[in-house]
Amino acid sequence: MRSRQVVAGQVQGVGFRPFIYRLARELGLAGWVQNTPAGVVIEVEGPPEAVTAFARRLPAEIPPLAHILSHDLAAVAPTGETGFQIIPSAPGLGHAVLISPDTALCPDCQADMADPANRRYRYPFTNCTNCGPRYTITRRVPYDRETTSMACFPLCPECAAEYADPADRRFHAQPNACVACGPALWLAGRDGTVLARGEAAVTELARILAQGKIAAVKGLGGFHLVCDAADSAAVAELRRRKHRPAKALAVMVPDLETAGRLGRVGGPARELLTKAQRPICLLPALPHSGLAPEIAPDVGEIGVMLPYTPLHQMLLADYAAAVGPGRLPALVMTSGNQGGDPICLGNREALARLADLADVFLLHNRDILVRTDDSVVRPLETADAATAGAPAMILRRARGYVPSPVALARSGPCVVGLGPMLKATICLTKGDQAFVSQHIGDLEGLGTMQFYQETLDHLLRVLGVSPKLCVADLHPDYPSTQYALEQDRWPVARLQHHVAHIHAVLAEHRLSEPVVGLALDGVGLGDDGTLWGGECLLVDPAGLTYRRLAHLAPLSLPGGDAAVRQPWRIAQACHFALGRRLEAGGAWPWLAAEAGAAGLVEQMLQKKLNCPATTSCGRLFDAVAAALGLCRRIDYEGQAAIRLERIQDLSETRPYACPVILDRDPAVLDTLALFAQAAADAERGVPAGQVSRRFHLGLVHGLAKLTSAMARTAGGIRRVAVSGGVMQNRTLALLLPAALRDRGLEPLMHLRLPANDGCLSLGQAAYGCRLLL
Repeated sequence: MRSRQVVAGQVQGVGFRPFIYRLARELGLAGWVQNTPAGVVIEVEGPPEAVTAFARRLPAEIPPLAHILSHDLAAVAPTGETGFQIIPSAPGLGHAVLISPDTALCPDCQADMADPANRRYRYPFTNCTNCGPRYTITRRVPYDRETTSMACFPLCPECAAEYADPADRRFHAQPNACVACGPALWLAGRDGTVLARGEAAVTELARILAQGKIAAVKGLGGFHLVCDAADSAAVAELRRRKHRPAKALAVMVPDLETAGRLGRVGGPARELLTKAQRPICLLPALPHSGLAPEIAPDVGEIGVMLPYTPLHQMLLADYAAAVGPGRLPALVMTSGNQGGDPICLGNREALARLADLADVFLLHNRDILVRTDDSVVRPLETADAATAGAPAMILRRARGYVPSPVALARSGPCVVGLGPMLKATICLTKGDQAFVSQHIGDLEGLGTMQFYQETLDHLLRVLGVSPKLCVADLHPDYPSTQYALEQDRWPVARLQHHVAHIHAVLAEHRLSEPVVGLALDGVGLGDDGTLWGGECLLVDPAGLTYRRLAHLAPLSLPGGDAAVRQPWRIAQACHFALGRRLEAGGAWPWLAAEAGAAGLVEQMLQKKLNCPATTSCGRLFDAVAAALGLCRRIDYEGQAAIRLERIQDLSETRPYACPVILDRDPAVLDTLALFAQAAADAERGVPAGQVSRRFHLGLVHGLAKLTSAMARTAGGIRRVAVSGGVMQNRTLALLLPAALRDRGLEPLMHLRLPANDGCLSLGQAAYGCRLLL
């Protein structure tokens, strides 16, 4: 008998065709396998029991990086064919193939690099079908060498023999290369002068880094800025050059043992650190680790990752040798960019844009086609994961995870969600799959908008789709919204920011039923023209309706965006709303430094001049942090809230009262009362750690009480979708779902996407799909 089988999914660039070849040969079957726009097409012919065994074993024994979305079988007429072969890929428009994410160096390739007798000994571009670059080197599908940035590196005879040998793990490995035929590496000065080549370049770089210098290193999805993570002077100089005074920096260490010296590594963290994705893992920091204190001054966590490319593997090994056993072998690995710009991608671009930031440049000639930052994940121990309703908290989704899709509840037309302004992503749907792009960043600069356009064009190309609709935010000043309104390729729909957050959670859970949604973040434009940010919503995805059930108490933002940058303004506005005037505010911690400006803010509040109101939960955190003297001005988004969370006294068990005002429509959670209690305690000299904990507990209890009441109002709905950047706060992420369950509700949390605005494009796209059905 003969069987035709079509397999769609993540089946290119993962050793799938070689696996099919070996399985067919093992079973004595004739036929062929081919990459096509429909997926991998297989025809096998032979005894019925062998053909049946092939169909049974195929999905059960696929390569580790493969993922099957569909496997269709049909009987066809036997042809009498003998032998089995891999035939050339078929071109065409539209396809059902998923490109694999980039994956970390596998143990076999690592062993090759460590063996002096192996021809890939210390070769920094070693890979096989089980590991290496994929998405970042792919120009289009099908995934063949000529459609990647490896097209300009013809295989040498030895590599070509591996590529053609079904018994070799590099059989049809598209990035396969060696020192004789593959990409090359060199170390350069700021002016591009070559200082060293090949493995000597890595050894020399390690020596330079051990002396406290700063390097730009070309990696997998872009450049890193690198320095000694134990050298306070080097870290401080990197911060000065990068204009990044306080935001935490990630570090790379050679192995799990070293990671365990920096932070607590439990089972889930160990698994995440060593998985093929190799994200930056946020670990609870350990004292006396040897890291420079300037690495993460505001947080109690350290962002740690293990080497994920052969180049990183070599660099960390050489660096450990250069510093010797008495020093910590840890390197800062932060995005190779100036604040607000996208990560550098090409050699000339890096030499031009990073010349003032780096002393030396480690370059290579394998082009990066897709900019991709490192992903950031907070591992959760088993008990915490059960409480939080998610196995881990994804804070930034990029390398290692993209372009793996999110499965939708149903198939629909292609829609593009254009995302927000901050932490922007783009989402394209295809059938019942949603493809959320890598983290793009904040769309405030021209460079980032160009990266945004690059990402959209690349996704359209590799997915082979033609959207029928684009969905944008309501805010007219978001660059993503302006892009939607200025383009003429697709009709435009608009969706309110916080409603999109809830649609994103529902899309991840593949739900179509009405839910109560809690959206807690900075700000988003409401449909009433005001600034929302602490919202309790009734969202019906099937009916495409929503209603604002309740919100947090409004806060004033004196000076608008200036209040976001200077949280003391919000704290003073809260005092004003409580009837406290400047002349009575002698104990306010910002007055000594901001006396003149505080007087102007008082006048603005009295005259209601440029003091927009917001229900933002994020700004509430800012106000309390400022009232405690923790953060008068911020250097980066979320800094005040991060400091407030860090100082909690976890022995404190008494929450502040947070009343629910039900006789209004929408109802109101009186978070101004929370602020009043926190500020009063601070002025009485109650330790800031106790105040912070009481505030966190009070907010959790208030939100749970409010949600329970609104769920009853909405007809007894039990499911509650929770989203928004505030949910990156670990305390809320653990305590709020538990408090909702205690009230008989079922919290739905993000599983595969960040709770911050990085999820927004998915919610927009899922909404758009339903709009067209």
